[in-house]
Parts: sequence; C-alpha cells; structure tokens
Amino acid sequence: MNPPQLSHYHQELSEFRLSYSKAGAVVSIVLVLMGLGLDYTLYPEAFSTLAPARFVIAALTLAILALLHSSKGLGWVRPLTLVWLALPQAMIAWMIGVTDGVNSIYFVGLHLALYATGIILPIAFIESLAFGLFTYALYAIACYFHPLGLQDFNRFAGVSLFILFSATISSFCTYFNERGRYNMFALQRQVAEKNEALLKTNAALAEVKGQLIQREKMAAIGTLSAGLLHELNNPVNYSLMAIDMGLTCPGVEVDPMLKESLGDAREGMQRIQNIVSDLKTFAYQKPGQDAQRPFLLGNALRSALRLAGYELNGIDVPVELPQDTHVLGDEPAIIGVLINLLSNAAHALQAVKRDQPQIAVTVVPLDQRLLVKVRDNGTGIAPENLGRVFEPFFTTRDVGAGLGLGLSVSYGIVQRHGGTLAVDSEPGAWTEFSFDLPRPP
Repeated sequence: MNPPQLSHYHQELSEFRLSYSKAGAVVSIVLVLMGLGLDYTLYPEAFSTLAPARFVIAALTLAILALLHSSKGLGWVRPLTLVWLALPQAMIAWMIGVTDGVNSIYFVGLHLALYATGIILPIAFIESLAFGLFTYALYAIACYFHPLGLQDFNRFAGVSLFILFSATISSFCTYFNERGRYNMFALQRQVAEKNEALLKTNAALAEVKGQLIQREKMAAIGTLSAGLLHELNNPVNYSLMAIDMGLTCPGVEVDPMLKESLGDAREGMQRIQNIVSDLKTFAYQKPGQDAQRPFLLGNALRSALRLAGYELNGIDVPVELPQDTHVLGDEPAIIGVLINLLSNAAHALQAVKRDQPQIAVTVVPLDQRLLVKVRDNGTGIAPENLGRVFEPFFTTRDVGAGLGLGLSVSYGIVQRHGGTLAVDSEPGAWTEFSFDLPRPP
C-alpha cells in the first residue's frame, strides 16, 4: 500500500479496534467476575483473598472502558487495549502464586486470554508476540516465587511449553488476520475508487447526453428552418422584383410620395432578405470537411447581431474589428455561440436596468488566432457561480426561461475549434466572455 492508503487504513483500523476493544473490555469484566464461582469451588479456603482481586481488576477495566468511550478514546485505543488485556493476565499469575503454584489450574486462564487475543482482537503481530512473552514471564515469575518454587519442574516445563505454543499460535493468527485486513482494505479502496470513477463516467455521460439531445433538437430545427426559409425567400424575391419594376414606371417620378413609399418597401424587403439569408446560414450546417472552412468572422458577427436584434433593442453594441477577420471553422456554429453570448448579455442588462446599457464586442489578433471578447456592463456573476456557468443544466434564470445548456454547448463548440471559452466578471459591474478561433494558413 502507498502512504495515503496506509493512512486511511490506520484510521479505519483505529475505529475498528475501538469498537472491538470496548466489546472485549465488557467481556473481560464479565469473565473476571464469573471467575468468582471458580474461586469458591476450587479454592474455598482462599476465596476471601482471591475475590477482592477480581473486583479490583474489574473496576480498573471498567475505568479503561470509560476512557475508551470518551472523546480521546480513538487516539489512545492501542495502549488502553493492551493495558486492559494485561490486567487479567497479571491477576491470574498472582492467583497462581497464592494458590498451588506450578500445580495451579489457573494457568488455563492464561491460554484462553492468548487465544482470544490472537483470534478476535485486531492487534498487530508484534503486539501479540509481546503479549505472549509477557504472559509467559508472568507465569514463570509466579511459579518461581511460590513458596514451593519449581519442585515439580517437569510440570512447569510442560505448562511453559503449552503457554509458548499458545503464544505462537496467537501471534500467527494475529499476523494472518492483519494481512487479511490489509487485503480487505485494499479491496474496499479499489471498489470505492471504481465506484467514484463510475460516478464520474455517469456524470460525463449525462452531460454528453444532454448536449446530444440539445444538438439533435437544434439539427431538427435547423433542417425544418432551412426548408421554410427557402420557401420564404421566393415571395421575398418576387416582391423585390415587383417593387423594382414599379420604381421604373414613369408615374413614379412625378409622384414623390409613391416613390418614397416604394423605396421604403424595397428597403424593408431587403432587410427581410438579409435576415432570411442569415437564418439560412445559421440553420444549414454542412457536414464533413466543410465544417472547417474559411469564413469572415465580421460577417458572422453581423449576422448574429441581426438575429439577436430584438433582444438587443435599446442596447449600445460597439464593435471593434481588425482589418482581416478571416478564420477557419464552422460558421453556423460560431454564429450560434455569438448569439448565445449576446443574448445572455442582453438578459443581464435587462435585469440591472442600466441608464446606458452596453455590450462591447472586440476582436483582436492573437498570434495565429483571433480573440473575441463580449463584455457587458450588467449584473456580473456571483463568485460561487463563476466556476459553474459552463456546467450543463446550470442556470440562474427563472424556471422555464432556459435549460442551462447554451453556454455548455458553446463551450464544446469553441473547444472543437481548438480554443477555450472563458469568463471573467466583477459582481454588480461587468461580465466578459472570450474565445479564440484559428486563422487560416
């Protein structure tokens, strides 16, 4: 495991140890007190001596249990667990010393504690090994200082071997349990990482799905619009031809009002013709290589301004263009991006109601690209929303006023052109969107 995983492992292991240590301490208290029956049955003459020791050990273990339940329990779980484990072993060794020494039956209690420690409690291998040696040392000291000493040395040696066997088995159980916990944690981490990756993938798929749905809708609308605009263009052309013919009639020259009316009608029909042309350019997208073709960004900007003209009514829109505005890309898609930025800026200005609302459009050369800036003096964007404006379905407008896909789709379009759609803003003062497009070689 790498260091971060080890850190997570030790944190989870501490919580695991804490719960097991609390449960183990309760079981230890119960078993120590239940041993009163053994004392009364096996050594009735020493019961008055042994019983107080059990109550003292139970009280000390209860105090440790209270510490484990405190706010500092998690930080001290390892030493506190080892302390309450050592208390019953020390008590049993003392009981061996005050009863029959080498021949005392209480040595069985030492074995039970060793097996329970190795199999159940989540302590480390070194801790388990040290606990086993500590248990044997207590037994040897109790037997050595017994009044009869080590007279029955064969029995002492046999019990010693059994204790060492139990300590060895307990240590190996602890070792394999610890390895199993490491492997289980590694597996849990892998599963968590896979789940996190799946969640990110699902989020990305949902984003792509939303954009695809929006593009399919736009493509369907574009296909329908192209046919309708083609049909609309025919009567416009007929009307222009009729007006031009009317202007050539001799009677027009002698009637100034008629001539002015026909001129106004001709200008209006030409404006309709320009709008139809702009809509056809925006609606009809050519597939394949034509999606990356040279076009004049200035013309695309003028088309976007005409198409967004209704929303821009009453707003000053100064435009600054370089002499050469040739760029390489998908002209209808870029018109859509410009319309979206102009429309959003217009909505921001409508919300703030400035005395002099303005949307400044600036195009400047930048190496082999053209940088487009659309800046409004509207409401600005709140700092908490600035990083989310390009997220799909994120919108600050009222319900039904937008899906929150415009900027997300625009971001994808600019990215497809090798550029970046960026935003900067000062809340309550201004907002500026900028993107760059490649220039043809």
